[in-house]
Amino acid sequence: MITGAAGNLGRAVAGSFLAEGAKLVLVDLHRASLEEAFGAENEQRLFAPANLLEQEQVNRAVQAALERFGRIDVLCNLAGGFRMGEPVHEISDENWDFLFEVNGRTLLHAVRAVVPGMIETGGGKIVNVGAFAAQKGAADMGAYVASKSAVIRLTETMAAELRDRNINVNCVLPTVIDTPENRKAMPDADPRKWVAPEDLAAVIAFLASDAARAIHGAAIPVTGLS
Repeated sequence: MITGAAGNLGRAVAGSFLAEGAKLVLVDLHRASLEEAFGAENEQRLFAPANLLEQEQVNRAVQAALERFGRIDVLCNLAGGFRMGEPVHEISDENWDFLFEVNGRTLLHAVRAVVPGMIETGGGKIVNVGAFAAQKGAADMGAYVASKSAVIRLTETMAAELRDRNINVNCVLPTVIDTPENRKAMPDADPRKWVAPEDLAAVIAFLASDAARAIHGAAIPVTGLS
């Protein structure tokens, strides 16, 4: 199951898993976005449109996945968002709430819906997306850093809670991801120093694999080629 599947990273992660023959549950807000990103549904991929801020919608997406495939072995929490520009004493309630909702609550709703089934079927892998910037404070990024720091701490906590249930929980910490949106927003930057979605997807796919079965609670920086 991949949340934020229709985004640039979501498409790259889905591609990595499809290349391995995985069956995918692709979650995004609108079915049209999933169809535009992946074409038509087929026997290997199920579209599960859902508002991740609504627990009941997430529960329905998970139920649809279980009805189709019987189990969820991997959950990739890719959905998230970014805003900056305010010093802490000027952070608006709107921006604070937005970032904690889109980066924190979406993750919470997904794991609430998925983890009980993983426990029942004997294990699984969860991979979350934090941020390299969340390892320490940074000027004018207080709300974003705080929300992504919460992702790291939740990852570590879940890893401690679930490792004896044969569930690995880890996260990746990317710097700027090379997307068309980021190139447009930062035209003077050098995207060669950013993280290609495919490279980040490869790390996520590794953490979701049996090769990472001994890794619990890791927060892995993914910082590009130079």
